[in-house]
Amino acid sequence: MFDDHLKVITVIKEAGEVIGRKKLQKMIYIAKKLNFPFQEKYEFHFYGPYSEELTLRVEELCNLGYVYETKEKVSGYSQYRYSLNKEGEEFLASYGKNIPKLGECVRSMNEQSSRFLELVSTILFFSHLPEDEVKVKIQTLKAKQKYTEEEIQEGYTFISQLENCIVK
Repeated sequence: MFDDHLKVITVIKEAGEVIGRKKLQKMIYIAKKLNFPFQEKYEFHFYGPYSEELTLRVEELCNLGYVYETKEKVSGYSQYRYSLNKEGEEFLASYGKNIPKLGECVRSMNEQSSRFLELVSTILFFSHLPEDEVKVKIQTLKAKQKYTEEEIQEGYTFISQLENCIVK
């Protein structure tokens, strides 16, 4: 039962701190698409791929006292910060499993903005389509974000960098 919870804790530990619910959602979705062992089901939502399962899992981890969730007001909206506390560290030390290469990928993703990870996760969501069709989907579904051709190309480049980090 707690295996999937431990994987989420591992991501937060490797990141040090994750700022934003959307960012955590995108990081785990991207890791899943890179074939890391995440089981959450995702659907396309307002901000790209979204998992209700993951939302509930993070809520459980906070309620169980393994993860700190700090709410703060930023520019008129609520932003959440996630970090591991002592109990979470001990739980992970006792029951966690090493997931090779995950840490490097998580740290790389955590350095990116939520907006950029939204783009990357959207590219991956439609990865079964040809690249030109993916661009049309992004420009249609993400019109408000106004992603440029250059940003979309940066998204593809970032995905390649993450894939290369796994192969090393």
